[in-house]
Amino acid sequence: MAVRLFEGKVHAAAYLQYRVRHHELISKIVDFMKKKTPNQLNLAVDVGCGSGQGTIPFSPFFTKVVGTDVSSAQLEMARTISNPPNVSYRQCPAEELPFASGEVDLVTAMTAAHWFDRQKFLLEVDRVLRPGGCLALLNCSPIMIKLKYGDVSNTLNDICQEFYDALSPFVSPHLGLSLTRNQVKIYKDIYNSCSYLEKEWHECFPVERIVPLTGYTGIVKTTHCYKKLLETDSAEAEHLCNKLQNRLLSAMKASSPDTEVTMIFPCHYLLARKPL
Repeated sequence: MAVRLFEGKVHAAAYLQYRVRHHELISKIVDFMKKKTPNQLNLAVDVGCGSGQGTIPFSPFFTKVVGTDVSSAQLEMARTISNPPNVSYRQCPAEELPFASGEVDLVTAMTAAHWFDRQKFLLEVDRVLRPGGCLALLNCSPIMIKLKYGDVSNTLNDICQEFYDALSPFVSPHLGLSLTRNQVKIYKDIYNSCSYLEKEWHECFPVERIVPLTGYTGIVKTTHCYKKLLETDSAEAEHLCNKLQNRLLSAMKASSPDTEVTMIFPCHYLLARKPL
């Protein structure tokens, strides 16, 4: 069954504040779709949409975009922002999409598919996609982020890795013991399980964003493993994150947590087209 971890209002608000939009990957998806059916960009469905970061960027390309999520709190956050008129949201599980068979041009999920019941999800994707429709699954986990800042980038990433290692006991058993390695494996397994003959696998596609250091610490706080630590020992969670920020500032020789750094997401994604 699917795993449900991100449904609280506080967590949803943090998603809205800190999670980023990956516009570069949106263009990769649209380009893939246009290769065979350039005029069939009617309905895109973003599954596990959270607060809409991966949903809204599709609006310039599709007649209608629908974000779906199992969490009412996440969808409530998504509706608080300024959404284009062709974007809407619906509450449902990833494995039970409220669309007719053959109605959807694109099914996508941004850093969410590793929580789905993957076998049921792929069957549901095949049901709702039109012939020639596409599936696009992307993963840019916060626990894979690297930092870049002057000539101390390696030092910063050693500090970040120690933080990630400290969170490892709180990784969901659903993902296995190694968060980064097993997430890549999960998406490769989905790719291999997809029966469509026309498909692509892309690994280590870098996406960069310049943010204040608080933007980085904020985004890692949205991870499920940090949330689990916070629930288990809130004082230790706050201590660990404060220590991370202070060590990073010291290595950067900076005093303000608003000092900007570059976050690098080593993303991986798969694209697949249902036969015409």
